[in-house]
Amino acid sequence: MAGPLWPRARRGGTDEALIRTVYEEHGNALLAYATRLTGDRAAAEDVVQETLIRAWRHAEVLVNGKGSVRGWLLTVARNIITDRYRAKAARPPEVSGSSAAPPVEGDHADAVVDSMTVLGALDRLTPEHRDVLTELYYRQRSVAEAADRLGIPAGTVKSRSHYALKALREVFTDAGGDTAGDRRSGRPPQQPGGLREVVA
Repeated sequence: MAGPLWPRARRGGTDEALIRTVYEEHGNALLAYATRLTGDRAAAEDVVQETLIRAWRHAEVLVNGKGSVRGWLLTVARNIITDRYRAKAARPPEVSGSSAAPPVEGDHADAVVDSMTVLGALDRLTPEHRDVLTELYYRQRSVAEAADRLGIPAGTVKSRSHYALKALREVFTDAGGDTAGDRRSGRPPQQPGGLREVVA
């Protein structure tokens, strides 16, 4: 029935009876309409429920005899669906949980310990050897650039780097030294950059 529910509302005597009557007469059509608009039966049921709540709050609209009750209900349902789509579009997209674990950040504690170990080992070298290794491996300068920077011949840079690396190896393999590597795992510390390759 598309007309006003005035007679039935008067017989029921309460807003609850009025809404029950509205649902009995228009519930199926309302659910079919909401399902067609949303494409989701569960969402459509929510829309019907909210439509009936609004009808209950505005029961006077249903009994005033003006216009079609079904038309009013369908308009309310369409407005609810429209509001939900707009609200969803205004929010950032939801990210569904995936089975893949989130990326794990590596623990930098080992790198810090290794750096401290290497710095401690470098402190045990002569200043000349330490300066050469710093220029070549930490600052990644070429032999010519290191020679220019240190004010010594390129041949001296090569010679000092050879003996500096040899001395550094001895520091790392010295069982009695403080910087003999990572005692927990028995592995030598990871040296930064090219120093890792030449010391190992």
